[in-house]
Amino acid sequence: MIQCKPVDEPVAADDGRRVLVDRLWPHNWPKAPASLHAWLPDLAPAIDLHKRFTAGELDFVQFAAVYRQAMAAQPAHWWALLPLAETGTLTLVFTAKDPLQNHAVVLAQWLEEALDRSAGSSSPVCYRDEFPDY
Repeated sequence: MIQCKPVDEPVAADDGRRVLVDRLWPHNWPKAPASLHAWLPDLAPAIDLHKRFTAGELDFVQFAAVYRQAMAAQPAHWWALLPLAETGTLTLVFTAKDPLQNHAVVLAQWLEEALDRSAGSSSPVCYRDEFPDY
């Protein structure tokens, strides 16, 4: 399971592994909180993309599309999160003001889709042995 929580929301027992997914460390937050599994600043959108979104140059759909392209180009940045989500709860921690339209939400959807894709078999069944004369 993957969930998203603002950085200022209290830690809950069911949060599982908590990962900060912002490029910058949150102001007034301890440098090494015990409640955090990892900080992955490379998962945050590029600074230019973030500025364009917060300035209103891009709506959320446009922002999400560009951010998804960036994630597709850099699977090494998010690939390590899949096992955490497969084996328990993964909580993506963020500082955005809008809890519904932010990069952590897009990232969570991306990871859920990646988990769905990896759940199926990797290749079709081969029936060659059943047709030896072919």
